[in-house]
Amino acid sequence: MINAEDFDKVEVRVGTITEVSINKKARKPAYKLKVDLGEEIGIKTSSAQITELYSPEDLIGTQAVFCVNLTPMHIGSVKSEVRILGSDSSQGVVLLRPTEPVKNGDRIF
Repeated sequence: MINAEDFDKVEVRVGTITEVSINKKARKPAYKLKVDLGEEIGIKTSSAQITELYSPEDLIGTQAVFCVNLTPMHIGSVKSEVRILGSDSSQGVVLLRPTEPVKNGDRIF
C-alpha cells in the first residue's frame, strides 16, 4: 500500500484531445494523441492503446483524464509525455472523462 503523501505526488489533470493519428511503430495498435492541458502545462503528446473502442473522429475534442508527471517514455516512434487514464474492461480500455466540460488543466484529486 502507499500512503496519502505518495498518492498526492501523482498529478492527474483534465485535457482535451486535439489531434489523433496512428502510432505506426507501436507493437500493439495505438494512437498518437496531442492533448491540450491548459496554459500551465501546454500541449503534450501521448501514445494510447485505445483503438478497440474509439476512432480518431470520436476522440478529437474529447476531454479525458491524464497523468501528467510520469517520466516520458518512447512507444514506437512517439515520445509519450502524459498517460491517458481508463479502465481495463472486458470490452477494451474505457476512458475516464469528466461528466461536465471543465477547464483544460483542472486537477483531479
